[in-house]
Parts: sequence; structure tokens; C-alpha cells
Amino acid sequence: MNRTSDRTSTLTSALVLVAFLAISFGVAALGSIATAGNVEGWYADAAKAPWNPPSWVFGPAWTLLYTLMSVAAWLVWRQRHRVSVRRPLALYVVQLVLNSIWTPVFFGLFPFIGAPALWVALAIILALDVMVLLTMIAFWPVSKTAAWLLVPYWAWVLFATTLNWALAALNS
Repeated sequence: MNRTSDRTSTLTSALVLVAFLAISFGVAALGSIATAGNVEGWYADAAKAPWNPPSWVFGPAWTLLYTLMSVAAWLVWRQRHRVSVRRPLALYVVQLVLNSIWTPVFFGLFPFIGAPALWVALAIILALDVMVLLTMIAFWPVSKTAAWLLVPYWAWVLFATTLNWALAALNS
């Protein structure tokens, strides 16, 4: 390769990383919109599990997790010339879609479901638990680092599943 193609390749790679970050933070922005009016609304008054963290913890946690997820997907994408990355990235997209749907369902922003739909949200987050695990498994042969970068996300989603279950059980 010559210098021009090296620069083009580096620029393309950087732009793809920015795209992965933009998509993840787009999902985060949708989640923020969904939570904005509700964290101080019904959620503040709802019975919660004793292990429920304070609301301020969620923003920094999700910022870190969306960054790690984006870098993981980018690391997998970078291997596209060595191995097929279609399935791992398709699983990544599916889990990201589930992630994006969960928040508005949980906080009741889908009028046809009702507000809030805690049991429906629980079903979605259980599917998300499985999809994140499948994504990690699919990432492993492509990039072990990428798979490991998803471990904190999976742990947080599993934790969030317990919070969702507790809220649904305590507030039904």
C-alpha cells in the first residue's frame, strides 16, 4: 500500500468508528427523551428493589457502555477482510434495536402499549440479555477484545433486568 491508500484506509476506519459512536449515542438520545419526563414522574414514586441505584448513576454508566459497544463493533468491522463479519454485526444491530425499544416501552412512551408497560419491557430486556450474549459469542472468533468489551454491557443489562423485574413485581 502507498501512503495515500494508507491515509484513506485510516480515514475510512475513523469515520466508521464515528458512525458506530453516532448510532449508539443516537439510541442513547432516544433513551434520554424517553426518560426525561418520567424519572421525576411515576418512576420516582414507584416501589423499587433495595439494590436500585440512584437515578444519576444511569447516565454515566450508559455513556461508558455505549462507547464500549461502539468500539467493540468497530473492532469487528475492521476484521471484514479477514473473516465474515456479517452475522456478528447483524446480531449487534438486533441487540441495539432491542436496547432502543426497551426504554420507551419501560417508561410508557408507546401509547398503544400503555404507560408504563413494565412486564412487556421485561420480555424485551430478557430478549436483549440473550442477544447480547449471542453477540459476544459471535464477536469472539472475530475479535476477542471486542467480545470482552461487551462483558460490562451484558453485566449491566442483566442487572437492569433484575431492576425491571422488581419494578414490575412491586408495582403491579
